[in-house]
Amino acid sequence: MDYIFTPIAADRVVLESSLSFAVTIHKLLVKNEACRLKGLHLFWNMVDGREKTDLYTLYEQIIGELELPLMKVFIPDTKRFKKELDAQRKTVFRSTLFPADKRLVKGRNMEELITEIAYLIKL
Repeated sequence: MDYIFTPIAADRVVLESSLSFAVTIHKLLVKNEACRLKGLHLFWNMVDGREKTDLYTLYEQIIGELELPLMKVFIPDTKRFKKELDAQRKTVFRSTLFPADKRLVKGRNMEELITEIAYLIKL
């Protein structure tokens, strides 16, 4: 594995756990030249558009103080991510077998996330 991309959420308990994991991995594997890991990047997940305010600014300041890289793209919170194959088998979002329906992907920042990941890993 060359890179780790870690989703984080603006929930105190979840964020504390995620940051603890990220700091440990960053210290032990990313900064250790004997290891192969090239990078660890955090990205916001389950962002409620109504909440992306000062709380995120404060959390981002703490992440910066920990010297952890934070991606620009965030994934908004939506019920679409919980959508399985519907009864008529016309749309699917969450599946390991089928691609997500393009109508459900629109506006979810998935393409932007993939583009930023490709840029970060110099693909």
